[in-house]
Amino acid sequence: MKIPKELRYTKDHEWVRVEGTVAVVGITDFAQLQLGDIVFVELPGEGAMVKAGESFTVIESVKAASDIYAPVSGKIVKVNAALADAPDLINQDPYGDGWLVAVELADGSEPDGLLDNDAYTRLAEEGQ
Repeated sequence: MKIPKELRYTKDHEWVRVEGTVAVVGITDFAQLQLGDIVFVELPGEGAMVKAGESFTVIESVKAASDIYAPVSGKIVKVNAALADAPDLINQDPYGDGWLVAVELADGSEPDGLLDNDAYTRLAEEGQ
């Protein structure tokens, strides 16, 4: 299981990569392994507002449909349109081509409150 050091994480297994005032968001390797083969992603629209801790999309796998929660608050400025035709990109490359959305941060310090690599690694190792 991969857990990149440079990212921030939530207890719900989302990751954030901050690029200036924008946070790229996806689900972790742990999450995609738990979900199994992903068959559909319901992406929000660009311009939609998201609030940290609230569901902003749904990922469907052969096992179940799962809500995905926003790790940060702000406006969605880009969605990964490639997932419409290839939702399995999340299984193949959850930290790269399988990203979900890019969010213009409402509060640039918000990602600082998320889990760092060490804390998330402990969480994932406990199987939570």
